[in-house]
Amino acid sequence: MKTYLDCFPCFLQQALNAVRFTTDDEALHEKVMHEVIKLALEMDPRQTPPEMGQIIHKLIRDMTGVADPYKEVKERFNRYALELAPRLRKIIEESQRPMETAVRLAIAGNIIDFGPKSSLRDAQVNEAIEHALTAELDPKEIDVFEKSINDANGILYIGDNAGEIVFDRLLIERLPRDKITFAVKSKPVINDATMADAVAVGLTELVRVIKNGGDAPGTILRNCSEEFKEIYDRSDAVIAKGQGNYETLSDENKNIFFLLKAKCPIIARHLEVDIGSIVIRRNHSSQGE
Repeated sequence: MKTYLDCFPCFLQQALNAVRFTTDDEALHEKVMHEVIKLALEMDPRQTPPEMGQIIHKLIRDMTGVADPYKEVKERFNRYALELAPRLRKIIEESQRPMETAVRLAIAGNIIDFGPKSSLRDAQVNEAIEHALTAELDPKEIDVFEKSINDANGILYIGDNAGEIVFDRLLIERLPRDKITFAVKSKPVINDATMADAVAVGLTELVRVIKNGGDAPGTILRNCSEEFKEIYDRSDAVIAKGQGNYETLSDENKNIFFLLKAKCPIIARHLEVDIGSIVIRRNHSSQGE
C-alpha cells in the first residue's frame, strides 16, 4: 500500500506525540520536528507508511537517547490484558461460535495502539471489546478463515502491539498450535510487541515465537531476517494483525488474513469500511485458491 498525501500530517502528529511522550524538553521537541519535516520532504510516496514510521521513530530514539520510550506503557497493558483474559476466555468458551468470538476479541485488542494516539484509557479497551462482540462481521469470512487455517501445514501469526498479544493468545488457543509460529519485532518501535512482551504474557509457552529482524511498525519483508522470510515463504497461511501489517503486506501474493480495527480514514477507505469497523480480510491475491 502506497503512502497517500493524507498520511503526511499524520506522520508529523505521530512524531510530535512520540517525542512528547519520551521527554518534556521543548527545545528537543522542536529539533526533532524540524528533522521529521526534512525527512517527510524527502520521502518517496511509493513507499508504505510504516517505512516512514520506521525512520521517524529511529530518529526519535537516537535524538532522545531513549531506546524504548513505550516500555512502561507496554508493561502496563500486558498486565491489564492478562487481568482481562480469564473473563474473555469464558466469553469465548460460552459462545455459540467460539472461533468467531475469539477472532472478534483478537481484533478488539488492536485498539491498544499508540501509533494513531498518544494515550489510551482502560475504558476505551472495554468499549472496543463490547463493540467487537456485537459489530457486523460476515460469518462466512470466519468459516473461510477457519478452513484455511485447519488445512494449512504451517501458519505464521504476525503480531502487532504489546497488550494486544494477550488477545492474540486467546485466539491461538483455538487454533492448531503445533502449526503456528508467532512473530514479534526484533527491536522496540512505538508499543509494538517484542520478545520480552511475548515472554511476559506466556506466548512463548504456547507456540514458537521468533523475532522478525526489524523495527518497523509493520512488516517490511526485505528488511526482515532470513529466519522470518523462510518461515513466511513456507507458511500456507499468514495471520497479520493491525494496520501497519496491512499497509506493508496487502500487495503480497500470499494467503494472508488481516485482522484489524480500521482506525485511520485512509485504511478505512482502502478497505471500503467505516472508521472504527472491525475487519477480517483475506488478501485479494489469494482469493479463489
